[in-house]
Amino acid sequence: MTRDKTRAQSGRIPVLAIFLTAVLTLAAATGAAWYSGLLSFADHQHREMQQDSDIQYTCSMHPQVVTDEPGDCPICGMELVPKDKVDENDDKDDSEREIAYWRAPMNPEEIYDEPGKSAMGMDLEPVYEDELVGGVNISIDPVTEQNMGIRTTAVKKGPLPHTIRTYGHVTYNETNIARLNLKFSGWIEKLHVDFTGARVEKGDPLFDFYSPELITAQQDLLEARRNYSRRPDETNRKMLESVKNRLAYYGIAESEIEQVIGQGAVRHALTICSPYTGVVTEKNALQGDYVQSGATIYQIADLSSVWVEAHIYEYELARVQKGLKAEMTLPYLPGKKYEGQVAYIYPYLQRKTRDVVVLLEFDNPDMFLKPDMYGDVKIATSSDETGLHVPRSAVLRSGQRDIVFVRRSAGKFTPREVKLGIPLDNDRIEILEGLAPGEQVVVSGQFMLDSESKLREASRKMTEGEDRGEKDDNSGQNSAEDEGFFDDLENSNGRNGDAFFEDLE
Repeated sequence: MTRDKTRAQSGRIPVLAIFLTAVLTLAAATGAAWYSGLLSFADHQHREMQQDSDIQYTCSMHPQVVTDEPGDCPICGMELVPKDKVDENDDKDDSEREIAYWRAPMNPEEIYDEPGKSAMGMDLEPVYEDELVGGVNISIDPVTEQNMGIRTTAVKKGPLPHTIRTYGHVTYNETNIARLNLKFSGWIEKLHVDFTGARVEKGDPLFDFYSPELITAQQDLLEARRNYSRRPDETNRKMLESVKNRLAYYGIAESEIEQVIGQGAVRHALTICSPYTGVVTEKNALQGDYVQSGATIYQIADLSSVWVEAHIYEYELARVQKGLKAEMTLPYLPGKKYEGQVAYIYPYLQRKTRDVVVLLEFDNPDMFLKPDMYGDVKIATSSDETGLHVPRSAVLRSGQRDIVFVRRSAGKFTPREVKLGIPLDNDRIEILEGLAPGEQVVVSGQFMLDSESKLREASRKMTEGEDRGEKDDNSGQNSAEDEGFFDDLENSNGRNGDAFFEDLE
C-alpha cells in the first residue's frame, strides 16, 4: 500500500514538471514578443484612435479651408469632403509603378507609346510615372472639375513648323555696287550729274573731261583713219582698230569715238558716260577739279535688288539655311508683303547684340524699298524633323523647371516635369522629354491644380513631421514600459525564483 502510494506520487512529479516548463516557456516568449513590439495592444489601440482623429475635411473649391470636423465651407457653403481619404487613394495608386512611355536608350528624345525597337535596333527602355512626377497627385470629383473649367488635349507627334519672327533693315546689295574711276589724269570741264542720289541709266553722260592723253589719242585716231582711207589694206585697218581700242580702254564710249571720226577734228573735252544703271551714292569731284588717274569720282548702286539684314538668335541658327523663303512687311505700309529668300548667313556673331545677321534678298522693281528702312521679317524654316508638341498654355514655368498636368483617369491628375524644345507655330511648343504621344494634358485650369498640389504637398510634409514625432514619443514610452516589465521580472525572480526551482526539484 505504501509502495503503491509512493509510486503514484513519483508519477505525478514528472507531469507537474512538464506543465510548469511549458508555462515558463510561454511566459518567456510573451515577454520577448512584448519587448520587440509585436504585441502592444495599447499601442495598436492608440494608433486606431490616432487615425480616427487625423481625418480632416476640406472644400473642393477652396482647398485652403481645412477642419477636423465635417460641415460646410465658410466661404461658398459647399459640403466639406474628407481630405485624408483622397490622399490615401493617391498613395495606394502610387504604390504600383506605371509606365509613362518608352524611349530609346541612346536617344532620350526618341519616344514611343509602346515597347519595341528603336531606330538603331535596340530595345526600348520604360520610363515610369514616379520618375517624372513633379509634385503631389490630385483627385477631384467631376462636378468640381467642371466648375474649375479644366480642359485637356492630346499630346501630338508630327512635323515641327517654326517661323522665325524678327526685325531687319534694308541695305544695299553689295553685288550691285560699282565705282567709276579714270585711267588718265585731267580736268573736269563740266558735270552733268552734280549731286548724290541722282538716278542714272547706262550710257547717260556724267561729265566732260579734258586730258592731254585724250588729245594725243584723238590725233592718233584721225591719222589712222586718214591712212586707212588712202590705203585700205590690212595693216592700216589693224592700226585703226588699235587706236579705237585704246580709247575704249580709257572708258570713252563708242559713240564719242565715232563722233570724233565723223567730225574729223580733235575735241577739247570728251564726255564720260555711265557704264551702269543705278543711283549715285558717292560723288567725289566738282566742276573744274583736277583728277588723277585711279581716283574714284562716282559710286553707283543698283536698287532694283536690295538686301535686308535680319537678326536671329543662336538657338534659331541651326534651322536657317540658304534659299529659305522669307517675308517682310513694313509697319507704315500695312497689307503690303515682300517675298524674298535667304541669300547669306554670316559665320560669326555680333559682339554687342549676341545675334547672327542673315542677309535676305528682295526684288525692288518699283524702288519703294530704301536703304536703312526697318521692317518685320518672317523666315519659314523647313525641317524634316518630327517630334512631340503641346499647346504653350499647357506648360507651367517656374523658372527652375517646367510642369504639365497629365490626366491619368477620370478626376485624377499628375504633375509631371518636362524638358522643352523650341517654340512652334500655332502657339505650340516642342516636348523633348516627359510625355508620350496620346497622353492627355491640361490646357485650362492647371493653375488651380498646381495650387492644390502644392497645398497637399505642404500638408503631407507637416503630417509626416507630426507622425514622426508621435512615433518617437511612443517608441520611448514602449521602451520604458518594457524596461519596467523586465525590472519587475528580475525582482520577482530574486524573491521567489529560487524557492520555485527548489520546489520543482
